[in-house]
Amino acid sequence: MPALLPAGAQAAVFAAAIFVLNATPGVDVLLTVSRTLAGGARAGAAAALGITAGCVVHALGAAFGLAALIALYPAALHIVQWAGAAYLAWLGVGMLVRARRAAPDAPAVPKAATRSGLGEWRVGLLSNLLNPKMPLFFLAFLPQFVPAATPSRTGSLLLLGAWFSLQSLLFLLVLVALAARLGQASASERLRRWTGAAGGLLFVGLALRLLRERPAGA
Repeated sequence: MPALLPAGAQAAVFAAAIFVLNATPGVDVLLTVSRTLAGGARAGAAAALGITAGCVVHALGAAFGLAALIALYPAALHIVQWAGAAYLAWLGVGMLVRARRAAPDAPAVPKAATRSGLGEWRVGLLSNLLNPKMPLFFLAFLPQFVPAATPSRTGSLLLLGAWFSLQSLLFLLVLVALAARLGQASASERLRRWTGAAGGLLFVGLALRLLRERPAGA
């Protein structure tokens, strides 16, 4: 019976590719680590769940052709690019402001960590949805692993997207656990301020880099 998912070596290659992509430092990794260091494991896990929800949306777009539609209209990609850069810059500036305002005798968990779990989830979701590379990435990546004899290409794409999202979530949760242990081992407020400032600079830098890039198909 034809399978919807790759098997054997092809499945191993797919899993390995996802791991390499997740382990490559980028917006998702930086956001997960920064939110964990700022607000603890709960905040980091909520952000990771938001990022995963964004991956699910992109996978649905790839399965039902939304990413292909976006690729036909470069102006739409430019809008997403500018919106994504603005959001990253907003996150980065916010982290810099909080790091600057933090008092030396502030409690171990900064005020920024009081953001609700839903708020952290929303930050993760928006950071992923507003990354203009993601829809085209899913459109280019997932179809490569659709079995040649699949009875349903859409079904295969949906299952591959679910696999990608679940494996990515597990990776991010492991990252949250490691970052939380690091945060507990180095709970000095000065170190937290420097970590927040460094994260803010990284996000501003990512926003500037995103603005300099020319979206595919533009």
